[in-house]
Amino acid sequence: MSDFIVSVEGTELGTFLAMILALTSAVAHAVFGALQKGRYDPWLMRGAIDIFYFLIALPIALFVFPLPDAGGWLLLAGVWVIHVAYKYFMAQSYVRAAYTVVYPVVRGTGPLVTVIAAGFVFGETFTATQWFGVLLLSGGIFSLAGWNLQKTRVGRNVLRDALGFAFLTGIIVAIYTVYDAYGMRSTPNPFTFLFWFFVVDGWTFPIIGYLRWRRMENPPAPGPLLARGFIGALIAFVSFGAVMLATRLDKVGEAAVLRETSTVFAALIGWLFLKETVGPVRALLMAVIALGAVVVEFGG
Repeated sequence: MSDFIVSVEGTELGTFLAMILALTSAVAHAVFGALQKGRYDPWLMRGAIDIFYFLIALPIALFVFPLPDAGGWLLLAGVWVIHVAYKYFMAQSYVRAAYTVVYPVVRGTGPLVTVIAAGFVFGETFTATQWFGVLLLSGGIFSLAGWNLQKTRVGRNVLRDALGFAFLTGIIVAIYTVYDAYGMRSTPNPFTFLFWFFVVDGWTFPIIGYLRWRRMENPPAPGPLLARGFIGALIAFVSFGAVMLATRLDKVGEAAVLRETSTVFAALIGWLFLKETVGPVRALLMAVIALGAVVVEFGG
């Protein structure tokens, strides 16, 4: 598989596969978000997810792929710092305001900053048409957050903090997208970086989650929480793995934009499976987001 991925880099087939991978990641990320939504404390849920993808990835990384060299460990140390920061600020956002308010702010900030950062790091350029698509997508996502905000009853100070954490999380999403893409491109076998990524990224939050669970007056039963975490870990492999492979095959900025159509898929999941009301305004904004992604993909 790794030989095939390397062989199609920079080809039309590679570009097509990158689009499919980014959209697959978007669907998986929407399912991932719905899985985390509301039922458990976000710190516990993240810990339950991470322990399983750590345990699944560790034997594969140890017995299938080589140990990273000194430069590889240094790169992975950066992965650990950036992703722990991402999870910390994401959890801080979730405990302060509704998922439907926080999540779009994070996802709207991410692609806009990623496209700019990828231009500096990888020399990527977007046409004027593609920039229009980026603005359509991010603008649609931010508008969706604003619409959801009108229906949220949270104190002004709490809401200000939640949105501040969400905006900062979006910037960190852009940082980790570009950084992870650099790691994928600097490793001859992309799957070596990918599986060691899950090992390094997966050990911290299970400890944090366990300590938080022990301090709770009425901690949730571990069985259902861990079962949900196992499912989340499998989805996380698809969500993160697919988009990271997409950034190896094609432009980082385009992959980041396509992945943020997860907000559309999240709304569809909420409508179809969680029986949430979409309404004409949200449907229109979802169409704007999808249109922005199409313009970015085909406007180059």
